[in-house]
Amino acid sequence: MTLADLVSFRPAMPQLAGEPAGFGVVRMPTNFVAAASPQDIPGVLLGYPVTVRFVPVAFIFDYGDGQTLRAPTGGVAWSASGSPQFTPTDTSHVYQDRGTYASRVTTEYSAAVDFGAGWRPVDGVVTARTGDYPVQVVEVRTALVEHTCTEDPHGPGC
Repeated sequence: MTLADLVSFRPAMPQLAGEPAGFGVVRMPTNFVAAASPQDIPGVLLGYPVTVRFVPVAFIFDYGDGQTLRAPTGGVAWSASGSPQFTPTDTSHVYQDRGTYASRVTTEYSAAVDFGAGWRPVDGVVTARTGDYPVQVVEVRTALVEHTCTEDPHGPGC
């Protein structure tokens, strides 16, 4: 069994979001979070009923400015990690120039098949890519924040 045999089976397209949503600030981290989950897809292969399992194993972030990152996870939102906005994360990116960038993520999935006798791994990976996620990067001189640095020493700019 090879990946070529699985051509009719496709994992769902991953999702990509950014923080702040749809924009970034020059020389400050823009956080990217990709979502993809394991999927079991039933069908027929070589004339036999089969279930193909796709499990995400890597995420390749393309930030649209020539920089890429390969990560084992899709990252985490600032609020979910308890981090303040503009905190660097494992999947964040710092843009150096203003402009609009077409970011995207490609997810690599491992594959396994089950013809009713248990899972058998298939060598290699299958990929699925998001459409473009535009990020407008702006330059700011000041920012309004919820608390002063005295009230929240870990806030942006503190």
